[in-house]
Amino acid sequence: MQPQHLTVAADAIRSYEATRRAFLKGGAALGGALVVAGIVGPNGEALAQAPGANLPANPGAFVRIAPDNTVTVIIKALDKGQGVTTGLTTIVADELDADWSQMRAVFAPADHRLYNNLLFGPVQGVGGSTTIAGSWLQMRKAGAAAKQMLIAAAAAEWGVPAADIRVARGVVSHGGRQATFGQLSAKAATMPVVADPVLKGPGDWTLIGKDGATPRVDSVAKTSGQATFSIDVRRPGMLTALVAHSPKFGGRVRSFDAAETRKVKGVVDVVEIPSGVAVVARDTWSAMKGRDALKVTWNFTAAETRSSDAIMAEYKRQAASRGLSAGRRGDAAQGLTRAAKVIEAEFEFPYLAHAPMEPLNGVIERRADGGIEAWAGFQFQTVEQATVAAICGVPANQVQLNTLFAGGSFGRRATPTCDYVSEMAHILKATGYRAPIHLVWTREDDMQAGYYRPMVYHKVRAGVDAQGRIAGWEHRIVGKSILIGSPFEATMVANGVDATTVEGANDTRYDIANLNVEVHNGREGVPVLWWRSVGHTHTGQVTEVVMDELAQAAGKDPLAFRLDYLGKAPRDAAVLKLAAEKAGWGQPLPPGKGRGIAVHESFRTHVAMAAEVTVDGGKVKVDRIVAAVDCGIVVNPDIVRAQIEGAVGFALSSVLRNRLTLKEGEVQETNFDTFEPTRMSEMPKVEVHLVASTEPPTGIGEPGVPLVGPAISNAVFAATGKRPRSLPIDLNQLGGA
Repeated sequence: MQPQHLTVAADAIRSYEATRRAFLKGGAALGGALVVAGIVGPNGEALAQAPGANLPANPGAFVRIAPDNTVTVIIKALDKGQGVTTGLTTIVADELDADWSQMRAVFAPADHRLYNNLLFGPVQGVGGSTTIAGSWLQMRKAGAAAKQMLIAAAAAEWGVPAADIRVARGVVSHGGRQATFGQLSAKAATMPVVADPVLKGPGDWTLIGKDGATPRVDSVAKTSGQATFSIDVRRPGMLTALVAHSPKFGGRVRSFDAAETRKVKGVVDVVEIPSGVAVVARDTWSAMKGRDALKVTWNFTAAETRSSDAIMAEYKRQAASRGLSAGRRGDAAQGLTRAAKVIEAEFEFPYLAHAPMEPLNGVIERRADGGIEAWAGFQFQTVEQATVAAICGVPANQVQLNTLFAGGSFGRRATPTCDYVSEMAHILKATGYRAPIHLVWTREDDMQAGYYRPMVYHKVRAGVDAQGRIAGWEHRIVGKSILIGSPFEATMVANGVDATTVEGANDTRYDIANLNVEVHNGREGVPVLWWRSVGHTHTGQVTEVVMDELAQAAGKDPLAFRLDYLGKAPRDAAVLKLAAEKAGWGQPLPPGKGRGIAVHESFRTHVAMAAEVTVDGGKVKVDRIVAAVDCGIVVNPDIVRAQIEGAVGFALSSVLRNRLTLKEGEVQETNFDTFEPTRMSEMPKVEVHLVASTEPPTGIGEPGVPLVGPAISNAVFAATGKRPRSLPIDLNQLGGA
């Protein structure tokens, strides 16, 4: 981790003051367009409300209806492929009764007062699968309010009661008269915002939850190459920069020799910044060649110099002693004294890279008016805007962030330290603001000098009594905290326990009477970050594999055993039963094949998965994954299914092979040849079954990931009698049942 980035981010957050952008000034400034412009309450009460709470009367600056009859939804969150541009647009369009063909979407400016995340504000940003969940009511009210303004405009124009006017598929009508939204937009812009617009009931929805009703708004642009990512941005006179980072985490520049670098054609400058040395050139290739020629002497006094094996060995030593209490039910130690059978299990999880398809990059420049403008796939706009402002010495309201589509993230762009955005600003400043800077991280940069899913060690001792009931469960976790030392520590760390380390273990949905969870915070210099589904990536594996082992010890069917402990968690029981039914649980499979099951709640979404595998010659092939999902009201069914399918593809490589290793503090895996993503040829058949629900929507981007490992691990046991625990699965390291 780079302390300079952290200090800048923390200071920037404290000094941050966002302001409205000019385009929100009103309808007149937009050529007669109707803009539903939102406000917060007089005491800022909208900044931290849970979904479903009473939002302010003006629900958000989210809807723009233009004279050309297009309806543009302002998207406050980054779309990194998960489909929130379509999801948020669907919510507005349904309440507005618009025709899907007229809907458009654009990304919002950085302004936390208008666009904060209602689940963890006052910060504009997205993470933890919160976009749809946190915006559900807000966007419905925005669409409904805009519709009422259109109706009011038509009523005034035609001299008829508003109650007699109908709206359908983008047309406002009364008797034989009708008008499009665009024709009414100028008049509607003068109408007051309805204080508490009437929202549709589920029976009246025409788009929400309907298969095929809302094709993704970004599909054509992305498949045709028209969509703009920051890697596509070109500014007049733009220069490209690459940074030479320390090969060991925590290393600092002692000195550098740029004589050979400056001889490379196209190189125009070499500057030192807090995180390394930047080579600035007229194009990417020249910057790469210039960096190759750069000679840097590093100071490794404060650097991490151990191997990952040595760090894991230290974790195991820590796990031998009592840790911080992370959760307790009953008396696990006393319960275990009554156990007829006890299992002791260890689980190891390696560091993992996020490895999004689009490497980190962004463009930044100083405008003629002295302000700063930047283009990137910004995920924490409030923090990033404040960080740029602090580095460049300008007020935050003079920093304009243009959020663009991102080619993946999986948590990598949501850095509390704003690492790559900080580098952009530092390079711009160090080069005297003389030209726009396009910072590019190569794949190798991100693999070797980025942030990682923490390496984690679990130690579990659990047992069943003579009746086959769980007598006690002692669970000890060792891993480096993501949040300790970050600007989020004050709100997300209690008594030294990072909630993201223990989530899914200390709050398991199983009704276990005697449970004790403890945690040790690992001590190493490797920078760690949330990785798609965060702590659930390892706690889901441990909990569900141990449940399988306990079922075996009790002599019970793994499905029936789980259901015995889900009496207080009906939604989890329901998805578990559905996945089992659709997978044909209990039906025999040929020799060498096995079926396993798992259920886990994360981000308030309930998912169960059944996996079918073939084990042949020491290799595991995943043939089929059957998933059942309860994520509340489903806004876009196809996107939900796609997210689960994508989660399987994303997680599969980490279950079967991938790990990030350190040798003397240096990352050994550098690209997709040594950290191989899932190939299409190895993707299993994936079936997704959605549970109908009347509950508000919950997250879907991450909850599919935690189930992939345990469902496959349990299937491997069913096929072979060998019990995989750690990930990735290594059959050569497994003993018998």
